[in-house]
Amino acid sequence: MATATKTLPPSPVDATTHGESVVVRFAGDSGDGMQLTGGQFTLSTALAGNDLATFPDFPAEIRAPQGTLFGVSAFQINFGSTQIETAGDAPDVLVAMNPAALKVNVDQLKPGGLIIADEGEFTERNLAKAKYDSNPLKDGSLAKWQLLAFDISALTLESVKAFGLGNKEALRCKNMWTLGLALWMFDRSRAPLIEWLKAKFAQNQVLADANIAALNAGHAYGETAEIGGSGLGSHRLRQLHVDAVEAEPGLYRTVTGAEAISLGLVAGANLAELPMFFGGYPITPASAILHTLSRFKEFGVTTFQAEDEIAAIASALGASYAGSLGVTCSSGPGIALKTEAMGLAIMTELPLVIVNAQRGGPSTGLPTKTEQSDLYQAVYGRNGDAPLPVIASRSAADCFDVAIEAVRIATQYMTPVMLLTDGYMQNAAEPWRVPDMSGYEPFPVTFLEEPPADGFKPYARDAKLARPWVKPGTPGLLHRIGGIEKAQGTGNIDYSAANHQAMTDTRQNKVLGIKVPDQEVTLGEAGGKLAVVGWGSTYGPIHQAVRRARRKGLSVSHIHVRHIWPLPANLGELLKSYGKVLVPEMNTGQFKTLLRDQYLVDAKPLNKVSGQPFRIFEIEDAIEGMLAT
Repeated sequence: MATATKTLPPSPVDATTHGESVVVRFAGDSGDGMQLTGGQFTLSTALAGNDLATFPDFPAEIRAPQGTLFGVSAFQINFGSTQIETAGDAPDVLVAMNPAALKVNVDQLKPGGLIIADEGEFTERNLAKAKYDSNPLKDGSLAKWQLLAFDISALTLESVKAFGLGNKEALRCKNMWTLGLALWMFDRSRAPLIEWLKAKFAQNQVLADANIAALNAGHAYGETAEIGGSGLGSHRLRQLHVDAVEAEPGLYRTVTGAEAISLGLVAGANLAELPMFFGGYPITPASAILHTLSRFKEFGVTTFQAEDEIAAIASALGASYAGSLGVTCSSGPGIALKTEAMGLAIMTELPLVIVNAQRGGPSTGLPTKTEQSDLYQAVYGRNGDAPLPVIASRSAADCFDVAIEAVRIATQYMTPVMLLTDGYMQNAAEPWRVPDMSGYEPFPVTFLEEPPADGFKPYARDAKLARPWVKPGTPGLLHRIGGIEKAQGTGNIDYSAANHQAMTDTRQNKVLGIKVPDQEVTLGEAGGKLAVVGWGSTYGPIHQAVRRARRKGLSVSHIHVRHIWPLPANLGELLKSYGKVLVPEMNTGQFKTLLRDQYLVDAKPLNKVSGQPFRIFEIEDAIEGMLAT
């Protein structure tokens, strides 16, 4: 067998070495099961003890025309024996199940990386759909990468032939065959996947056995597969073992942002000693929160799928009026529909948690792609002066604590709160150390149950400017509720100029007076040449870029803001301690504008609205460019 020359850059799959981290992307048609394949590979990786981050990326169409460029579905995972904070810049391995998947993804593959392609799908018809003039597996255009091309479809059919499945059913096992090969490549155990398949197809033993056979066949094929490149000869595909990451002792599980928010909301309601009512309406990518919470009935959670977005938030607000924790969620288009009811929550001063899983806009925009373009909407987007607190999670696991914080602020200050997440965090998964809830301080709600000695005033204020929370029907505490301006103290209708001025000021001061932690420097030190300021899911790429820049000796620090409104009290002085401020955002510069407005700092934007998360090198290049001028 000829030995490959060393003209290609080294690939992490080109040696029997213990790698620190590897990025693998599975890509195919939206019906090829790439999300399922990636999800099960993630499970095996987590059980192997690696740190990881994932990035599911799928088309907006429910079922795009098969084999087309806009129907490509992909799942990327970055895993390793070191701390992983992003899904990775460029894949080391690309599994392409058809020409369209190759066309869309190959240019992002690292030079010297490995392409695994289903040769059986590279027919003239499929090549034409992917707009290829010739077959890239044969024309030399993939020479800068290593190539493993074979007919996965035919090999899958052969592996399940004994089970008597029809051709269509048999080919549905193709993703399991591919997963088996990937498990062999990275020295992963098949046992958990086999148990999962047995449970998934418990009602159909034939399908369970066929999928297990396909998994085993793909695994066995790895031992004989050969890779090569144009003019490079070929050599045997070898395994790569990635050691487990050092981690604190404890119970771990993988968690998506949607799961973490759901668990955090339940934990927050428990800390507040309240039942929870969730009113929602299906919308991508927020729907997963409704799906998850619907399984938590035993924790005092009631879920309601409303007929539209307005009914969803109105029902949640009604539940808060009745003495439950009202929660709703949506994405940008649905949040727009909910704004009038948000104003009602602000006017009635009732607690309400509103989760905004951001996606690309405007209008229905990019339903399955990620963006951070709803910050203006969150901070300013209601009629009248209608302030409400806004907080943002930074990662899938962080969504748990941020959800608890949203519940705390809502119930302690009698106000609606908006929690910003996004499509990337909603769907991405990462390891999460299940916390010991005894370390969380409870914040139990106290309802007013008897009239005070000086008489009941529905809009009386405590030290936090919060009004009392009264369950309807409480004897002696009858009061007026609604969206028309309230008189100070009594809550009666009062249109007078002086009262409206006073109530507007009071509502604003209540929100501005919310106690939030002082802003810390996430990486680096206070003061220096450059601060890179982020919020939301830009955390991972910013943190890695700043870390790399500091290793080069550059004076740069990372500041990541959780409390968007009100901002931390010390943030202004902290920002002014740096010579320059850079704000990377997946929008056209919204947080940058907020910082300029509040602190008069010359914050510079780094914007991206492609529907894809930042890559580390994009921020790293911007840091070097800022410090070079």
